[in-house]
Amino acid sequence: MISLFFTQLCCCRIEKISLAVRDFRFKGMSTVRTLDHGTIVDKINHHVIIGCNYCGKKVHGYSRFKLHLGGIRGKVKACDEVPEDVKVQMRNSLQMKKEVRRCLRKEISSSDDSPGKNDNHVESSQPYMLRKRKHGTIKEFFIENGIAFSAANSSTFKKMIHALVGGGSKAYRVPSYDDLNGWILDGELKAMREHVREVVCFWRSTGCSILLDGWTDEIGRYMINFVVDSPRGPIFMKSDSIGDIDAMISSLRGVIEEVGVQNVAVGKQITEKYKSIFWTVRSSHCIGLMLEKIGMLGTERGVIGKAKTITRFIYRHEAALKLMRKHTHSVDLVSSSRIKSVVPFLILERIESQKKYLRKMFISQEWKNSLLASTANGRMVADLVTGDSFWTEAEMLLKASIPLIRALHLLSGGDSKPQLGYLYETIDQVKETIKEEYKGRETKYKPFWTVINGIWDNNLHSPIHAAGYYLNPGLIYFDNFYANDEVKTGLLCCIVRIVEDEREQDLITSQFDDYRMSRGAFGNGDAVDQRTMLSPAKWWSLYGGECPELQRFAIRILSQTCTGALRYSLKRSLTEQLHMKERNCVEQKRLAELIFIHHNLQLQNLPASNSDHADIFLEPIGPMDAWIGGGSMEVKAAEQNGNV
Repeated sequence: MISLFFTQLCCCRIEKISLAVRDFRFKGMSTVRTLDHGTIVDKINHHVIIGCNYCGKKVHGYSRFKLHLGGIRGKVKACDEVPEDVKVQMRNSLQMKKEVRRCLRKEISSSDDSPGKNDNHVESSQPYMLRKRKHGTIKEFFIENGIAFSAANSSTFKKMIHALVGGGSKAYRVPSYDDLNGWILDGELKAMREHVREVVCFWRSTGCSILLDGWTDEIGRYMINFVVDSPRGPIFMKSDSIGDIDAMISSLRGVIEEVGVQNVAVGKQITEKYKSIFWTVRSSHCIGLMLEKIGMLGTERGVIGKAKTITRFIYRHEAALKLMRKHTHSVDLVSSSRIKSVVPFLILERIESQKKYLRKMFISQEWKNSLLASTANGRMVADLVTGDSFWTEAEMLLKASIPLIRALHLLSGGDSKPQLGYLYETIDQVKETIKEEYKGRETKYKPFWTVINGIWDNNLHSPIHAAGYYLNPGLIYFDNFYANDEVKTGLLCCIVRIVEDEREQDLITSQFDDYRMSRGAFGNGDAVDQRTMLSPAKWWSLYGGECPELQRFAIRILSQTCTGALRYSLKRSLTEQLHMKERNCVEQKRLAELIFIHHNLQLQNLPASNSDHADIFLEPIGPMDAWIGGGSMEVKAAEQNGNV
């Protein structure tokens, strides 16, 4: 209620107006739905562009669109084809809003002029929207960071807000626990649902990908977060506690039905029921599997063991750690990752990059004078670092692992483009790079190719990846582009499964020649120049209009992602808390709403570009990690096993 924004002195009179405002809005919503008469065609920042269903004109914003339909000239051209009843509805809606604003201005003005003002009453003179914005930012801070609303009753919290918002004055009324858990939360829920509806409107043209983030909690329950991703941004849909595979399939089917099967572009049992859906495994997971298997090969396992021995020794001894950071200019050797199988190779790469400084450390006078230099473990590690064998083996292993890690960075959001159209080519490039690094010696590169091919064939490859490769204008026009039988079969499979109408299937097939031969709009100057500059889906939306059926198909394929929900780092503890069976239905519903807002706020506020290895690096490793912890017994065991 609006009365909650104002002081106690004018609460009674404003409450009366607030009821009228609520009635106006309810009536307006029940009779006038703007999007019944227009379609959102684009969104720039927080502003929508709506296409009129009657005359086709594109109008910026809901208010201007209502003016357009209501025939009110001035800010926008009136629609000449809108039905009379719709025009009257829009005019009435605009008139009601105008009346509400007039009443509010009058009420605020009269309360400002009333006698008996005190410090609290100063707040009523603040502009309504400014106060609402302040309340909104406080609310978002609490919800996005998962802070209990009870903290709002803290005296230090109020003191902080007064210092930041009011310059030390207590004139600003800080929202209380009841405010945050009541009308403010309700308002945020309404706004978030509207945001979700706006994103959903675009799924019809771009399709979407349902991402599953699954894990097992401490008491053995299997939990899943469902996130729907599209070029308009990711949306958190729901979470569930899964007892078995049948329960997971049932839950996923529920999400598919809610999203709309025609909007989903990415289990065998799911694809059997929904032919237009493609089930794929997250690319980062599969590349992680490749690295894990490479790390288990005979010689490679020994190199990783030696690297672990070096880091354990340095990080277990304060004097050695201090000396290492002095020589490496504070560069640490150890970092963590969401993908555990990547950790050994990231650390090995970091150690190799600091080779010169580590060698200087272990031949320095400061090291020689230290007590550690005289210990058995100290001499062992010094011999490893100052010798040649470890570095030669590390360099050979990194020839295979670095191309995979670079591919992982690219496919996990290293730039802002959806990467499905690049996956097929990226894996091929990884293999060719590894072959070049080993100078074409088959005995050297073939074991790594075998690992990569095995996981690609059995886990990662999908027809949608082949279609993305063929439809990517940044690849198809290069001389080294090669569409083998696997690519052609995958492309045709996607056409048959995604496009139901046989006539449209034939049209798409017939339009491929124009695209492949760069005829018509595909070959004009801008289209050629932008082939590698724009994302593939954006390129098709701009230059594929002469082949509309193929354009629609290409956009739906190329708008999908090949990454997973893991990269968004949704707080799993909230999902675990939600599925604890210890609260009544009212509390459960409120918590579910709070989590829905929390996750979607986090997704809504993602950085524009997930660079800096968004799906690889996480945070510094804790002191109990295997690369840091461990005593002399582990070092001796490693030595006995030939790892040092």
